[in-house]
Order: sequence, then C-alpha cells, then structure tokens
Amino acid sequence: MDSQKDALQRIIATLANKNEELQNFIETLNHTLGRVQVNSTQVVSDLEEEFDTVYSILDEMKESMINTIKQETVRKSHELQNQLTQSTNALESAEELLEFANNALVTMAPAFRLTMKPKATDNMTHLMVDFSQERQLLQGLKFLPVPRAPEIVLGDCLVIDNEVTVTWRIPVEDSKIDHYILEYRKTNHEGLPRVKDEQCWEVVDNIKTSEYTLQGLRFDTKFMNFRVRACNKAAAGDYSDPVTLETRAFNFGFDSTSSHLNLKVEDRSVEWDPQGGKGVDSKVKGKENKGRSGTPSPKRTSVTRSPAPRGARDRFTGESYTVLGDTSIESGQHYWEVKPQKDCKSYSVGLAYRNLGKFDQLGKTNTTWCIHVNNWLQNSFAAKHNNKAKNLDVPVPDSIGIYCDFDRGQLSFYNAENKQLLHTFKVRFTQPVVPAFMVWCGGLTLSTGLQIPSAVRSFQKTENGLGGSNSSISQQDPSVACDICFYDKLPSVDSSLMP
Repeated sequence: MDSQKDALQRIIATLANKNEELQNFIETLNHTLGRVQVNSTQVVSDLEEEFDTVYSILDEMKESMINTIKQETVRKSHELQNQLTQSTNALESAEELLEFANNALVTMAPAFRLTMKPKATDNMTHLMVDFSQERQLLQGLKFLPVPRAPEIVLGDCLVIDNEVTVTWRIPVEDSKIDHYILEYRKTNHEGLPRVKDEQCWEVVDNIKTSEYTLQGLRFDTKFMNFRVRACNKAAAGDYSDPVTLETRAFNFGFDSTSSHLNLKVEDRSVEWDPQGGKGVDSKVKGKENKGRSGTPSPKRTSVTRSPAPRGARDRFTGESYTVLGDTSIESGQHYWEVKPQKDCKSYSVGLAYRNLGKFDQLGKTNTTWCIHVNNWLQNSFAAKHNNKAKNLDVPVPDSIGIYCDFDRGQLSFYNAENKQLLHTFKVRFTQPVVPAFMVWCGGLTLSTGLQIPSAVRSFQKTENGLGGSNSSISQQDPSVACDICFYDKLPSVDSSLMP
C-alpha cells in the first residue's frame, strides 16, 4: 500500500506540474494576443490619422483646382499634374510607415515567431494582416509524454563468468523512446534495495536496446542492485523498481602476519624482497635456521608491518618464502587466479592447512597441495604433495586458475586463459584449508572475487560424472617417486645469491 500511495503521489505531483505549465502557457498566449490587438489598433489609428491628413489636403487642392479650372483651365491642368505627383510620394511614405509598424510588432512577439505580412490595397481602402502561418505553427505543436518506467525481467537476467546481463521491457509500447539509462551498485544487503546505501550508483548511458551486459566485474560484494529508466527526446522517465542479483564469489587477501620477512605483501600482490630480513639479528636468524623455536624481530627496512595480533600464527622463516591467505575454506566451491611476474624464478600456488609449520615448504608435507614452477637452473613444472611430485607435460601458462571443491575433496589447477585442466588432487580434507603461495626472485598477482568459470563448471560436472581425474597424486599412493625439487638445493645457493 505504501508503494502504491507513493506512486499515486508522484502521479498527482506530475499532473499538478503539467497543469501549472499549461496554465502558464495559456496566460502567455493571452498576453501576446492582447499585445497584438493593442498594436493592431494603434496601427489602424495611425493610418486613419494619416488618411485624414491626406483627405484634408485633397479637399484644399480640390477647392483650389476648381477655382483654377474655372479661371485658367489650361494652366491649372499643369498644376494638377504636379499635385498628383506629390500625392504619389505621400503614398510611398505611408507604405514605409506601415512596414515600420509591422517590424515593431514582430519585435514585441519573438516567442511565437510572428511573421505578419500586412498588405494594403492600391487605393488604401483597408489593411490585411495574415496570421495563417502562426496559426499552423500553434496547431502543429505536439507534446511528448514522459516515458513509463521499464520493468526488469528478473527471470531473464543472468549472472555468469563475472558478467551480469540485465533485461527489461516497457509495459506499454512506446515508439518515442530514444535510449535507456542503466544504473547499478554493489551491496552486501540482502533483500529489497535500500534507498540509501554505502555504495553510489554507477551509470551506463545511451543504451539502445532493452538488454545490457556488464563485463569484467569483480564480485567483491554479495549482491548488486540494478534499476533502469527510459528516455525520449524531451525527458527521462521514472526509474524501474530496483532488483537485487546475487554476486557471491570467493574474496580474500594475503595474511601479512604469516608472510616471510623476505616477502613484501600488498593488497593483491606479493613480491620477493631480498632486503626484507636485514633487520633481523644474525644470531637469532642462525638459530631459526637450525629449527629452534623463536620468532624473529619484524623490524624491516623496506616495508613497515604492524605487529602480529595476539593469537596469530608465527611468520614463515628459513627457506620457506611463503604467505597464506587470510580466509579459510570450510565448505563449498571456490575459484581464484594467480599471475606470476615474467621474470619470476620460482613459485608455488595451492592449498594448505593453517597449522603449517613456519619452516615447512609447500608440497613437502602431507598438509599442502600445490603446483610448482621452477625457472632457475633446470626448468620444471610439477604438481607436489607430501614430498612427491608429478611432472606436468604441458606449457606453463601465463596465469593459473585454482578451483577448490571442499565438500568433494577436489583441488584442480587450470590454465586461466583457455581453461585447460593442468592437474587435479583428490583429497579428503580433515580441517579447513587456506590458499597458500610461495615465491622466490619474483612476484605474484592475486585475482579474487571471481565466479567459477562456466567452462570449469562444465568440466567438473563431466569429470565427476566419469569418476574423477586420472592425473591426481593420491595421499596414500607410495608408488609416486619423490623428485629432487628446488627447495632441496636452495640453502647452499641462497646465501651466495642474496646480498
């Protein structure tokens, strides 16, 4: 009832405004018509005065001519001819006066573009003013109605692959609509859209069809609100009733409290920094490398980090150049992507339990699963878990997509560009997991807020229907031999390479 009442109030207000505009327009017409009548009356009065003057002159001339004709017929005929010439000149002056009056009248009524064309007969018996053109212009005026509010067809709206397609329709066919304006905003509020929200409306203008697709979105909120309005050449109509579409996706960042001191962590990137650990006392650092307990001093020269909150895990140290994600996965399906720098020498991406030891390296324990890329000394591309590795006979992609189905115990890696499956782990997770990253001599860029791509969903449905991937490393499979990975050779080389 409140919405109907508000709608009726808006309609009444619109009708009142239109009524006031029509009243003002009628008053303007009446005022202009009155001015035209007054000016016309003045012109007629001036003409009559001029005509009286001409008649008086003619009367005098008539008496003079009669006397002259009676006295000197031949001589007075010549004088009559001269007087006739003077009358012609007077008539030309009268026509000039009429033209001046016409110009003055047109100047007084520019709003209606009056183009009066007075015409006088040769004997000046009457004056004609033509208003036919102005009458046609006034009769031809047409007012465009305000377009009605569109209706968003919720069933036809689509949210897929971080794209949102919004479809709407006009309740009544309106051929005068020129374009549409779509507005959207992100929100975490579920339910009917709020009138005021923390986010501002984003505008997409000049849409020519009744459908529009927003591409390349990052779903960093749970929902998005949408509304649309129609526009013609004269005005924009009311907004449609806003709708809310769900845009849930996995959002997380790097847990800077867990990162190795040689890693510089920013909002969506992590980079290896050889100067990061220079502020640590060498004796403490030596003890840590021997495996004794103790937390290094977080004092650094390149990045100032806030102290770790109480209860936070220890930083990774030693040769475990690792940082974890700040959000745990306890259920559901999730997807994110990682892009390495072009000159990155070594990196790993995957999952780990949060209780991973601060000296542990990804893929070297039974609580971590990852893909490892090594571009140093000997190039390698392998899937690793529990100190076992499986070489992958595919080119290393420029960007890697990670898919986790916690409930099914599945971790898959994809080429983020063409969605080619790289490797799949089959795991029975016994506790929540977190995204895990290792990087040495390079950096990684993280992309979150991504929906699971439709190609990945289709592949997972097919794979689950066929009983899973054949390329996974089983946690209980002792037949997979352990390769000599980069971590085993790093300590002897690291001390000579890093300043």
